[in-house]
Amino acid sequence: MRCIEEVRAGLESAGQTHALRFWAELSAEQKREFLGELSLLDPEELIQHCRAAAEAAGRAAGEEERLDSRMEPVDPEFIGSVCKSEPETLRQWEAEGFLQIAVNKVAVLLLAGGQGTRLGVPYPKGMYNVGLPSGKTLYQIQAERIQKVQELASEKNGSKCTVPWYIMTSEFTLQPTEKFFKENSYFGLDPSNVVMFEQRMIPAVSFDGKIILEKKNKIAMAPDGNGGLYRALVDNKILEDMERRGVQYLHVYCVDNILVKMADPVFIGFCVMKGADCGAKVVEKAYPAEPVGVVCRVDGVYQVVEYSEVLPETAEQRHPGGELVYSAGNICNHFFTRGFLQEVAQKFQVQLKQHVAIKKVPFVDEEGNIVKPTKPNGIKMEKFVFDVFQFSKKFVAFEVRREDEFSPLKNADGAPVDTPTTARRSLLSQHYRWAVQAGANFLDDQGNPIVPKLRTAQDADPPAVCEISPLVSYFGEGLEKLLKQRNLKSPAIVNGSFVKNS
Repeated sequence: MRCIEEVRAGLESAGQTHALRFWAELSAEQKREFLGELSLLDPEELIQHCRAAAEAAGRAAGEEERLDSRMEPVDPEFIGSVCKSEPETLRQWEAEGFLQIAVNKVAVLLLAGGQGTRLGVPYPKGMYNVGLPSGKTLYQIQAERIQKVQELASEKNGSKCTVPWYIMTSEFTLQPTEKFFKENSYFGLDPSNVVMFEQRMIPAVSFDGKIILEKKNKIAMAPDGNGGLYRALVDNKILEDMERRGVQYLHVYCVDNILVKMADPVFIGFCVMKGADCGAKVVEKAYPAEPVGVVCRVDGVYQVVEYSEVLPETAEQRHPGGELVYSAGNICNHFFTRGFLQEVAQKFQVQLKQHVAIKKVPFVDEEGNIVKPTKPNGIKMEKFVFDVFQFSKKFVAFEVRREDEFSPLKNADGAPVDTPTTARRSLLSQHYRWAVQAGANFLDDQGNPIVPKLRTAQDADPPAVCEISPLVSYFGEGLEKLLKQRNLKSPAIVNGSFVKNS
């Protein structure tokens, strides 16, 4: 820790001495904590950060740059699809993926640094219970999927294997996440294979380029976005840990997708067999103006273009068959080789674009009163994990069905989309389809058959409620022997050989 004189000199050189205006009022303990926080700020980096934030905010106030004339869709040669590929091709990709898992070359990496602010909870999103019959949280569902995919890979290739789980947290989520995992015995996983690490926090900045004080002895800080992954991999020596374990392929995803397929062997196998160093899962856009980023090329380089960066007429372009030209919706579900991550971390992460978020940031005023602003007053800068596509030597995209693999949890109930209700419905609709396909019969409260419907919309309740433990089935496989001609009373929980009618 640096001394106060050294810290004061650094703040002065950065034009940020206002951060110490309450120093004389602080207790010895408060001074010690604040000095520790300030010691982590590099003066030169602070100068660049504050200047970039103020300049970016000025640009953000103007028109978004339109990219229409520079865009091209992903070349069909570099797209795989669970919808359009031959069954035998899918089986080959899956077999390759399971083989790589079986020889301990695959890990999963979870992006879990954000707070559940929009969701309206004071704890990390992974701890959220969407209201399933089992009461399972997102973290438990994901941990059990890892266990099952390890088991399937071991059975298919005759060798016991491990899929390490790397979890990138932030200052806000690290301690509660660690505590939650310990209290739940890591949901059956070996603790040595669950590696948590923290991404950097960076100061929130006012519109005039000054760091914002949240309290008299604390700077308002925010995670540096999921694109902070690449710096965090270096800072926490995660790449060295991967190398020590022999990990060569990473499946990277966001915590809030209740349908995510951990270490998806089909996706992994497709990317490996294509020789890709970087890949993205995509879903077909639901409609032209859907507010999701699109994976495409700009000036010949792969990237994600936000819906606000293109004109409506570009988003509405269609092929002769009626399909959208720009249909590849980004779902933050990626494949990377370890070698590509090392190259990005060592050479390219400093080049990543800083994205601007204009926020209401609580602060202390000149008299030391804490103020909760009613309108945006600050700038939080963040990087996006997908902005590294441009550095890939062999990029591929892989199309999956939305109803099978993408239902994010972002908002509290009452919002139109991406709520606990929509996430719960998505999972239960999927499990209902699996059960019907396996030959299960559903009965209502009076014991009368419920007419089966295989296609159930994500935004509607399924005809019957059936929750299938990930420990029983990873993606609908192996259910016939358990459910064929079985009568299930809704709601039902399928857990091992045990079927509970709730």
